[in-house]
Amino acid sequence: MSTPRPAEAVKLLMSIIYAGSGFPEDLLDALSGKFGVIDFISAEMPFHYTDYYTGEMGSSLVRRFIFFDTLIRPESLPDVKLFTNDVENRYSEKGNRRVNIDPGYISPAHMILATGKGYTHRPYLRDGIYADLTLMYREKSFHPLPWTYPDYAEKPVMEMLNRMRVKYLMQLKQT
Repeated sequence: MSTPRPAEAVKLLMSIIYAGSGFPEDLLDALSGKFGVIDFISAEMPFHYTDYYTGEMGSSLVRRFIFFDTLIRPESLPDVKLFTNDVENRYSEKGNRRVNIDPGYISPAHMILATGKGYTHRPYLRDGIYADLTLMYREKSFHPLPWTYPDYAEKPVMEMLNRMRVKYLMQLKQT
């Protein structure tokens, strides 16, 4: 029989998609005000993998990843997603989002994203939020799964996530 134990703290990350000229600078203040110090912001990366957001957000979309210094409890992911949904609504204009924020986390074994859309590989957490197992860590790197979004499987994204995992593991040792 196994003995239940709390999960380790995880490293909070957010993917933010927006029109290239439309990054609201105060967005980072809103997110850091809730989740603490941002310890890494990626460069802008073109987002051209789907036209899913084009009708709502326009064309020439870009993405940035941000990571937070403070580690979180993995079971708090639904609360994070509900908060980011509210932030998206605050930045909406005429019913259209100007930013899309996908929160998630890195753990030693995987990268999880939060979503409001259920699917076969997305277990339900609570409050309308599902966990999307996006990447698995094995053989010294993150690896995509058959359902992983193609942009998360790109080499520069994987390299960034691997670097952030190293930082996260050092943070875990300090706790």
